[in-house]
Amino acid sequence: MPYDETKTSVLDYSSTFVIEPWNVILLNDDWHTFDEVIIQLIRAVKCASQKAAEIAMEVHTTGEALCYTGPKERCEHVASILEEIELGVRIEKML
Repeated sequence: MPYDETKTSVLDYSSTFVIEPWNVILLNDDWHTFDEVIIQLIRAVKCASQKAAEIAMEVHTTGEALCYTGPKERCEHVASILEEIELGVRIEKML
């Protein structure tokens, strides 16, 4: 029986799924201590204390700082951990 190309089940195309990155921006406030912010950043972002201290200092001096970039669902999780102690955050799509 001859090969019939119209009846094959092999896909002749490929598809790519792209996850667009989002950012979590930590906002400055006047009521949390550096230690509170650093501890919460370590919990939320899973970073080293030195990195958390750098982010906390940037927030303090500039008013806000990028603290995490990733998929939207993970950003929402990171933001929820930061918000546990009422830190201000903003989630935005990375451009």
